[in-house]
Amino acid sequence: MTKRSDLHKKNLQTLFYPKSVAVVGTNKVKGTVPGDIFTNILQADLNGIIYPVNPRETHIGSVKAYKYVIDISDPVDLAIIVFPSSVCDRALEQCGEKGIKAVIIISAGFKEIGEKGLEREEQLKAIAEKWDMSFIGPNCLGVINTDPASRLNASFARKFPAEGNIAFLSQSGALCTAVLDYAQARNIGFSKFVSFGNKADISEIDLLYYLMDDEKTKVILLYLEEISDGPGLMKAAKDVIEKSHKPVLIMKSGRTSEGASAAVSHTGSLAGSDEICDAAFRQAGIIRCDNVEEMFNIAIAFAYQPLPKSEKIAIITNAGGPGVLTTDRAIKEGLTLAEFNEETTKKFIRSLPSTANIKNPVDVIGDARADRYHAAMTGAILDENVDGLLVILTPQSMTDIEKIAEEISKIAFSSKKPIYTSFMGEADVSTGIKILQKHHIPHYSLPEAMCKPFASTLFFNKLTQQKIGDPVVFTDVDKDAALSIIEENLKAGKTYLPEYKAAKVVQAYNLPVVPNELAKSEKEAGKIADSLGYPVVMKVMSDDIVHKFDVKGVVLNVNSREEAEKTYTQIISDVNKRMTDVKIDGIHIAKQVEGGTEVILGIKRDPSFGSVVMFGLGGIFVEIFKDVSFRVAPIDKESALSMIKEIQSSEMLMGARGRMTMDIDSIADAIMRLSQLAMECPEIKELDINPLIVLKEGKGCFVADTKIII
Repeated sequence: MTKRSDLHKKNLQTLFYPKSVAVVGTNKVKGTVPGDIFTNILQADLNGIIYPVNPRETHIGSVKAYKYVIDISDPVDLAIIVFPSSVCDRALEQCGEKGIKAVIIISAGFKEIGEKGLEREEQLKAIAEKWDMSFIGPNCLGVINTDPASRLNASFARKFPAEGNIAFLSQSGALCTAVLDYAQARNIGFSKFVSFGNKADISEIDLLYYLMDDEKTKVILLYLEEISDGPGLMKAAKDVIEKSHKPVLIMKSGRTSEGASAAVSHTGSLAGSDEICDAAFRQAGIIRCDNVEEMFNIAIAFAYQPLPKSEKIAIITNAGGPGVLTTDRAIKEGLTLAEFNEETTKKFIRSLPSTANIKNPVDVIGDARADRYHAAMTGAILDENVDGLLVILTPQSMTDIEKIAEEISKIAFSSKKPIYTSFMGEADVSTGIKILQKHHIPHYSLPEAMCKPFASTLFFNKLTQQKIGDPVVFTDVDKDAALSIIEENLKAGKTYLPEYKAAKVVQAYNLPVVPNELAKSEKEAGKIADSLGYPVVMKVMSDDIVHKFDVKGVVLNVNSREEAEKTYTQIISDVNKRMTDVKIDGIHIAKQVEGGTEVILGIKRDPSFGSVVMFGLGGIFVEIFKDVSFRVAPIDKESALSMIKEIQSSEMLMGARGRMTMDIDSIADAIMRLSQLAMECPEIKELDINPLIVLKEGKGCFVADTKIII
């Protein structure tokens, strides 16, 4: 962490637990942001002193007001600035003079309005650095801490939420108010609630590091509209997960990306910002959520119940249809229906009616009361083959909803296995749902919705038990040689490396490039082809041509010196017929590798996450099937292997249905070397190795074609 990050962590403790608060710019007008923030702090019963600051008022309500913050004689821990943006810099400067270290700037009118606002924001940052202050905002809803030791409601939210163990951080203030209302309806409480707005100073990364050590927080939720420091976010999330075992759930908007198709390489066109974001989150152990409901569905599973040890579940239901629907979704989420042992089956035969289905899912029949649910749940939960229960209830005329809810709560209290519930309906089951929520039993309106939270908590539990390896650093590489080629082309104003030069760049990182040379005449082509050995591949070399096949610039299976000389002339003729004013540098000749399977490797420079590596099925199929995987560099061996297994066509490499098993370890080695190349040569914007020809197990792989954009 940087010196400023360490300062933020210290100042955030003061911000969340202030003993004195100044509301700078408040007023007497109810229904305005300045007035409501002051009222909210008073009504939340802050465990400290509050000072209203307003140059034109002697008092706000019954509380003495101060003209300026520097007029307050006692120390002030936290300042909340609600002045117009045009004077926020002066207010912040006075806070610095006063010795205040923690500030929340609610005011809007900064970078969100354009260049003038951005200048104001930069002024605030400079003032904060000058006085060793830390601030949240500007352009935010504010901060809430429900801990009884603080009870801070430094926001203009309508309600003060209940105390809980879930922290919610958001870039959007408007979403915060909706989330608070949603959570209240579901009886969900919070530990900390932060709208950080423009994150001009304190960012989501700083807040993650603070919450890592916050005893009141068990689960961290985050809504982001933009990611300005992807690697920093990934590292913070990894640290939180590894050191505190707290899950990090993120909802990131902006899933679609217009204009991404302008990329030149396969990697550039396939690696959209959202695909990279998905891969980066998964790599860091972050659980990505699609919407607010899904986020809280998963959050309450983490907050309220033990983590599952395996994917084996039992479904208990009083209606067959919902049980089948839940089974379908469970299988889709990677869960399995547990097979009950003999003792459990005997218990079910003794305690359930003959019409009940005693196999999984267990159907206790529509007229089931609490005793039948008790028998089914206790039987299943004690079975060593079962690691979690999904309990479904549909309201019939004889269903004792409240008693069943109480019974579930008792069993869950004494169990070390997770229990989730779905009381289907709304009005009839509402009293039962309240009982479940009171006892912190996760409840879901639809039974299928129980499956993803179970899968997410299982993923997290397995993640925290894994040992994460360090990325391999190869010493048999020639970084200077690669950089020299790149710099030479940049100086010449070229952004597209000719293939023979691109091949030398990857060869410098000891990727196995097939033998190749550039010919500039017919005779030279024949001589080079003879020296490489047949068959050879011949390709046109030109800065003006990216996709050579489209202009008949590639010929395969050239098998003699005479054929090589004729092919040289033919390629140039064919290209000139299809393109005018094209400058041809020569014909690139490479040894043709026989057999093997074609895959693709690539690099893309992402504005949020930096160097990203791609792997997928190669040749012409990559654009058709788009069967690819991504990781943010640097990449360790386990991540490289998981990239290979992740694509849908991976079984083609693993020897499925009698196919030859390919050299997976050599692909992983190539991925890791490419990862190091991406990290050490940041001038590379896009890179394709297509194809990388993979031979059978133990025989390695070869780079057949390379494109590099710098």
